[in-house]
Amino acid sequence: MSMQTGRRVGVAFVGMGGAVATTAIAGIEMIKSGSNRLDGLPLAGVAVAGMADYKDLVFAGWDLNGDDLASAAQGHGVLTKQDIENGAQVLKGIQPWPAVGSAKFCKNIDGANRIVAADHREAVSIIAADLRRFKQESNLDEVVVVNLASTERWPDLTAAVLNSTEAFEKGLDTSDEHISPAMLYAYAAIKSGVPYANFTPSIAADVPALLSLATEMNVPVAGKDGKTGQTMMKTVLAPAFKARALHVDGWFSTNILGNRDGLALNDPASLQSKINTKGTVLDSILGYPVEDHLVHIHYYRPRGDDKEAWDNIDITGFMGQRMQVKVNFLCKDSILAAPLVIEIARVLDLAKKRGDGGVQEQLSTFFKAPMVENGHGPEHDFGKQGKMLLDWLDGDR
Repeated sequence: MSMQTGRRVGVAFVGMGGAVATTAIAGIEMIKSGSNRLDGLPLAGVAVAGMADYKDLVFAGWDLNGDDLASAAQGHGVLTKQDIENGAQVLKGIQPWPAVGSAKFCKNIDGANRIVAADHREAVSIIAADLRRFKQESNLDEVVVVNLASTERWPDLTAAVLNSTEAFEKGLDTSDEHISPAMLYAYAAIKSGVPYANFTPSIAADVPALLSLATEMNVPVAGKDGKTGQTMMKTVLAPAFKARALHVDGWFSTNILGNRDGLALNDPASLQSKINTKGTVLDSILGYPVEDHLVHIHYYRPRGDDKEAWDNIDITGFMGQRMQVKVNFLCKDSILAAPLVIEIARVLDLAKKRGDGGVQEQLSTFFKAPMVENGHGPEHDFGKQGKMLLDWLDGDR
């Protein structure tokens, strides 16, 4: 466990009623009520001065579905009724704040628990007020925002409004259609001095307008798209193939999942955003383009949160001999994702405490498409990413 700090840190989830958020909250509540099961929490055995303890985390957030979190969690099927009764009863008393939604950016996900705002500027004011109220009412030392909302379609990145802070500010006043809900949350957090992480493939704090604002205001930001299952395995295996000089001729990946994330990805525009982040890691690690790198994601309702990721890898070795590797990962999506979200929040809080603003590259290990400073390419190698994080935690940068 981390060194006790007594720091109360609030984690405000965008998409609080989703499977990942409800799993994260339930897991921490079980730890608070006496469970010593810290499996899956990558930093549980790392003692770092100043880092908030798991028991000092407090949760709230927004969701288009207004159901209390116990009802939402039962609907996702990740937690059993017994899980909720044994330590996570607090979920019954938590209801999400009204959220910003847009059918234009996320076609298959909607709900009645919506922020009613005249324009983008008012929506941002409401989000910022939610953060202030959360900090005050829960007596928090710091708040961190983590985006766990459904995947949005890819915006037009050439739009002027996304490429300078000044243009973005004007776009808020005119409700510019290029500004997505994810960007509104990111802007509200950064402008409030609140660290922000994007665990989704959606474009948010990584547009130049918001990146420069985060740097200017010295607010820690990180993302994007949590690296939990199939891509994690790629970033472990690809460096091994490279080290053994085994040439990757092709890599066929397919996924089936039936949770709300899968439903959102059933929209082709949202699906493309996900594939954009999943498809970039191999070439970077191997140092050459894998021409036949195919990634497929299918919504298959009966599977629920129990995702299946299947990979076929064709490789060439000594004397041109061809071989294959098969990987079949039957994983629980939210069980892999929830602990990462918790650790990201703790590290972002520590970065703020250390006065370390802007892009937090040391969190690259948790993301498929890590945000970087100064425009260089991201590090995707899982081993190197892990060392980056531990070096930063040790203060050796």
